[in-house]
Amino acid sequence: MAFLTHTAAATVITLAALAVASAPIHAESLKVPIGYLQWVPDRGPVLSNVIPEPDDAGLRGAELAIADNSTTGKFLGQSYSLQSAVAESEAAAIAAFDAMRQQGIELFVVNAPARTLKTLITRSGDTTLIFNAGARDDALRTTQCHTNLLHTLPSYAMLTDALGQWLSQRRWKEVFLITGPTDADKGWANAFRRSARRFGLEIVEDKPWTFDADLRRTASRELPLFTQADEYDAVVVADVRGDFGEYVPFNTWLPRPVVGTQGMTPVAWHFVVENWGAAQLQSRFRDLAGREMNSEDYAAWAAIRSIGTAVTAIASANAADIRQFLFSDDFQLAAFKGRKLTYRDWNGQLRQPIPLVHPRGLVARAPFESFLHPTTTMDTLGFDRPESQCRING
Repeated sequence: MAFLTHTAAATVITLAALAVASAPIHAESLKVPIGYLQWVPDRGPVLSNVIPEPDDAGLRGAELAIADNSTTGKFLGQSYSLQSAVAESEAAAIAAFDAMRQQGIELFVVNAPARTLKTLITRSGDTTLIFNAGARDDALRTTQCHTNLLHTLPSYAMLTDALGQWLSQRRWKEVFLITGPTDADKGWANAFRRSARRFGLEIVEDKPWTFDADLRRTASRELPLFTQADEYDAVVVADVRGDFGEYVPFNTWLPRPVVGTQGMTPVAWHFVVENWGAAQLQSRFRDLAGREMNSEDYAAWAAIRSIGTAVTAIASANAADIRQFLFSDDFQLAAFKGRKLTYRDWNGQLRQPIPLVHPRGLVARAPFESFLHPTTTMDTLGFDRPESQCRING
């Protein structure tokens, strides 16, 4: 082991102290207040509730990102703060948004349905920047875009395109689609139908789930009959809230894999993702929250880390300046997904690989190399520029 001389050691310590002491001077008063809003409508009772959704999904990801931003910010004179509101109604969420804006907050992360998000946008000013960390609706990325609305949560189309690519490359091209009754189920299924056309899949059966039987007792009898067909390569389930989909695997007429919202699932994030330094992120999140990180947590984390990355680069907390930097060629988000992430300048969607997982393991990660794109293969997931009516950045 090499040792420093007394003089050299003193010099190193002095230089380190000077570096830390001098860094905040040019930005000593830079404060970065961020608002976090959450309103998730009551999902109602579901048959399968073995692993309930956490009530603080999204909030804990935001808190972790504030801690991450502060680690760097304290050396640069940047002070990050989070004001959060987990509302029990849409009206309460809107009131909290208005109150935060009156306090001068112009950077927001929102985990709420698309309808609520659109209401907040109409009430926001030109200087307010909102990150969508809760609504997967494709319309927000194709026809209902807004200049100051960015998306860190993948859209339905991004998720189903990831699944469509995987099915196509495995040559499992004939699928049996089951769609639940909720609007979210129908949104997911519509996205998958588009993905099927895009990647050459054939939906040989397209059936809505209309049963109200208690599958905890009748799954082995009901589901084989429901999925009876001459031939298919896989069963695709669109059951976002988990009312029946958990009972489909191993109960199909033909011995086939189940994918979609159950079985093997495309997600923004899952605790089985461990490569590219993700294990360290997962560990820090568990220490903070006492549970595993999910997609909403990751989306909120990515939003606030985007803000932190911009503030570090431009030394400004102004929402308009941050937005401009996020769409510039200089922005790249290091986000534990094996690639640097950027925002699509036509609809504000964060480009990102999509893990395909089952409950205990990572199967693959889309996009796959065989699906080419003139700009970036990540734009093979979700609506590409020609497919969207949005042009939010010129």
